[in-house]
Amino acid sequence: MTRQWLKKRFTLCLYSSLAAISFAGFASAAEEPVRPNIVFIMADDLGYGDLGCYGQQMIKTPNIDRLASEGMRFTQAYAGGPVCTPSRSVLMTGLHNGHTVARDNVPHYSTYLQDDDTTLAEVLSGVGYRCGGVGKWSLGDANSVGRATNQGFDTWFGYLNQDHAHYYYPEYLDDDDERYELSGNSKSHHTYSHTELTERALRFIDESSDGKSPFFLYAAYTLPHFSSPKEDEDGLTVPSTEPYSERNWEAKAKKYAAMIHLLDQDVGRITKQIDELGMGDQTLIIFTSDNGGHKNVAKQFNTNGPLRGYKRDLTEGGIRVPLIARWPGQIPANRTSDEVIAFQDMMPTFAELAGATPPNHLDGISIVSGLRGGKLASDREYLYWDFGHCRTRYHQAVRWNDWKGIRSEIRLGVAGPIELYDLRHDLGEAHDVAADHPEVVQRIEQIMNTAVTPSEKYPIGKVYKGHAIWQPETVK
Repeated sequence: MTRQWLKKRFTLCLYSSLAAISFAGFASAAEEPVRPNIVFIMADDLGYGDLGCYGQQMIKTPNIDRLASEGMRFTQAYAGGPVCTPSRSVLMTGLHNGHTVARDNVPHYSTYLQDDDTTLAEVLSGVGYRCGGVGKWSLGDANSVGRATNQGFDTWFGYLNQDHAHYYYPEYLDDDDERYELSGNSKSHHTYSHTELTERALRFIDESSDGKSPFFLYAAYTLPHFSSPKEDEDGLTVPSTEPYSERNWEAKAKKYAAMIHLLDQDVGRITKQIDELGMGDQTLIIFTSDNGGHKNVAKQFNTNGPLRGYKRDLTEGGIRVPLIARWPGQIPANRTSDEVIAFQDMMPTFAELAGATPPNHLDGISIVSGLRGGKLASDREYLYWDFGHCRTRYHQAVRWNDWKGIRSEIRLGVAGPIELYDLRHDLGEAHDVAADHPEVVQRIEQIMNTAVTPSEKYPIGKVYKGHAIWQPETVK
């Protein structure tokens, strides 16, 4: 038990006490505010165009579409990053890609959460929420400080290690501090991990339905991410290709569609259980994806719809994601919102709804007013992403109002040109208008050069596997 750990727990307790005092005072002066249960369901590599309610024609998603008809569908929602680890880190810390602790998929182990990082789960548990998670964590292994149950979660079931999550038939899953053995998978495809994740999520909801305290469920599903090639020569593994087995499609297309079908079914199971337990009006459900769709998805599905690019790109196809929110009586039904929101907004939003005090200096803003059908109450100056910290190319992107700037040619300390797109009139980012708006390009470049806080957890300015890495102050 480190001094830093004790300091962190003391600070969270202090936040909890102060929040409880102000929350009680508010409740005594007016009607007692609603503190909802919060269910955050996140798919892995699900594209903007993979859902019926976002234009998909070939893959049926009736349960997720129903969630949208009963709530709000956001058309300008952004993930925390173009790949899974930074996106999850942004979600958990409320800090954008240039500030959060884990900013890339590699390296893993030196970028895990530490005692002095404050997570969304810690903020909610500090005001009495029961916090549980299933699925892919990516921010700390079993024996690390960054393990989910060291970062505010009462329970976690699934994959702590990111690479472990590439397997749908693993030999074990992480179960709090223990291992849940799946011995039948050592010789055959016996137990499909996604099924186990959903069963544990349903159990957590049932165990939390006694009304003693609100709960937060983070269902970080691995569907429809490509699996390890060791499991399937096509790169995808799913127990059955139903209901698409009879389609005249290639095998990987059937499997991808079947994975989304399973995901949709289980979103329906979670929603149904919440409603049958009488908790529908007390529960905010959000469904989204951790980044854009993968370039290897069958082209017929048009995984990212009208957006350009894929996962690992900083064009809209890599970072704009579907996001649906349902909370009967609080969120208007069958509504579409074009408010610009991002993963870093979840911490201040959930903190406001829970009556909690989030850490200072977050990059996110509360979107509570947007959830209730209005404009966002707080303006933000920009959104920022980057990618490629440990590669020869380092990419940056900024959204400033309706302008999108992308700088993707930073090699060995030398910056290339900034592409500029007007998203209001060019959603597909087909027309680079940088030459027509030099003043906008200059402002975006200023943001790119100042939005990044160097981190000791990345070899910025050093050499990693033989490659010199860019750092903001040395760009020429």
